[in-house]
Amino acid sequence: MHAAANEGYVYILASKRNGTLYTGVTRDLSHRLFEHQNDLTPGFTSKYGVKTLVWFEEHDLLTAAITREKNIKKWPRKWKLNLIEQMNPEWEDIAHYLHGL
Repeated sequence: MHAAANEGYVYILASKRNGTLYTGVTRDLSHRLFEHQNDLTPGFTSKYGVKTLVWFEEHDLLTAAITREKNIKKWPRKWKLNLIEQMNPEWEDIAHYLHGL
């Protein structure tokens, strides 16, 4: 049995630095990012070109990740920008960090 079967990820995608933001939650961040980057799921991210992974956070439980995502979505934009810049001050695409996940 996979030890982290119930884990989840909260993530933020951006169209560009200080651009349009999208906050999401998933059990499989690599797969979900692939879907966003290839417009496989119609919706907000494909409509607005939001494809760059600028922040993510791993949780032991998917339910905890869902709670965190809901809270972040309620935050003022400035708080989200600060959250991103704490982890990723240059707003780089950090998707390459997912290869070990």
